[in-house]
Amino acid sequence: MSFSPLTEQLIQALRTMPGVGYKSAQKMALYFLERDRGGARRLAQAIDKAMDGVGHCEDCRLLTESPKCHICSDATRVQETLCVVENPTDVSAIEASGGYEGLYFVLMGHLSPIDGIGPEDIGIDQLINRLKSGTIKELILATNPTVEGEATAHYISSCVKDIDGLTVSRIAHGVPVGSELEQVDAHTLNHAISSRKKLD
Repeated sequence: MSFSPLTEQLIQALRTMPGVGYKSAQKMALYFLERDRGGARRLAQAIDKAMDGVGHCEDCRLLTESPKCHICSDATRVQETLCVVENPTDVSAIEASGGYEGLYFVLMGHLSPIDGIGPEDIGIDQLINRLKSGTIKELILATNPTVEGEATAHYISSCVKDIDGLTVSRIAHGVPVGSELEQVDAHTLNHAISSRKKLD
């Protein structure tokens, strides 16, 4: 089936979203055009406003409309603890857990030489400058347990090892609560065993 030029243009625009192939984009485009033009206009307006109005927090790089995000602006947060994550969704996940009360630094990615992503592309210079100010006493590396995430954590750790008074830790990865060992993959199980801690 062939589509009109503007319909095809809409389909191709929708394909820019991650995980959306041609068939899914086609389905969305036809839905908007045939059944919900008002919803499509609201979506277009929301995207347009977000592109113009949303930037990065000057302290942590989280997405925000203000110079500082709501977390960095919150004086009740623990100012001496900084958690480094790869993406804004990681902040949401940690916040939902309710167990962390410190500040964040969002890399917006991870080191990936094969993709041409180096330290300057993920704000590591900005992170190091913030740590050198002396306010942060504990740095928690919460990058993902992937090859790239582990490499990024290792690189950051090596860059900050000489900063006086700074403690660096890595979040634990291991067996999920409620799971059975026979159902856990070998890599996760190996990591859990090697990261075991002594019981009091």
